Amino acid sequence: MSPAASRFAPRDCPVCGDTLALTRLSCGACGTELSGEFEACEFCSLLPDERQLLRVFLASRGNMKDLERHLGVSYPTARARFDGVLTKLGIERPAAASPDSDVLEALAQGQIDVDEAMRRLG
Repeated sequence: MSPAASRFAPRDCPVCGDTLALTRLSCGACGTELSGEFEACEFCSLLPDERQLLRVFLASRGNMKDLERHLGVSYPTARARFDGVLTKLGIERPAAASPDSDVLEALAQGQIDVDEAMRRLG
């Protein structure tokens, strides 16, 4: 991995905190440079482990239980990590949704049994 591959561009201005504008692109192979106003990738601000978490979640078609197994953590921890990625991306969960409703939904869909639902609900 090259040194540049391990660095991530900041998303926010270190002086005022506003969002930085992407205004210049360059080709490392031929030296071509483009300048203008470009749309930044919203996922590029995620750390490598956050992008991997998102990949696993998408590959499992949104199955939180698969994410839990992949991370090797409890369901609440997996959910908290996933919610942290959503928050970082500026995606808020609907107010009506809650961890308890997720457990009840998983129970209703047969993804977990009653004992597991009781354990998760505490």
